[in-house]
Amino acid sequence: MTEHVWSYKSTAGHLAGSDLTGYKVEATDGSIGKVDKHSYEAGDAYLVVDTGVWIFGKEVLLPASTVIRIDADEETVYVDGTKEQIKNAPEFHRDKHLGDVGYREELGAYYSAGGYGRRPV
Repeated sequence: MTEHVWSYKSTAGHLAGSDLTGYKVEATDGSIGKVDKHSYEAGDAYLVVDTGVWIFGKEVLLPASTVIRIDADEETVYVDGTKEQIKNAPEFHRDKHLGDVGYREELGAYYSAGGYGRRPV
């Protein structure tokens, strides 16, 4: 059900194999940080964004489907979501994201819910 969130939209302009590490990340209402890590594997593509001081060093994992477009000239990734929606996303846990199916499902459910923020309590 949430598997589509782990794939880039065809309109995003992502080129397979391109390195997005260090790219700036822009939400719909402003800058949220820089890409710290990314995966572009088919069906498991995501960005890990270091938000820096904006939300006190929190890292967030953004599934590839949140990417609206990539501007290689400006080294900027534009994502579909407000700063608040991304701030409220489940925190990225380096030790859980690869092997914990429940964690992956929680992230997928958060981002596949239209408008985000419909996080289970």
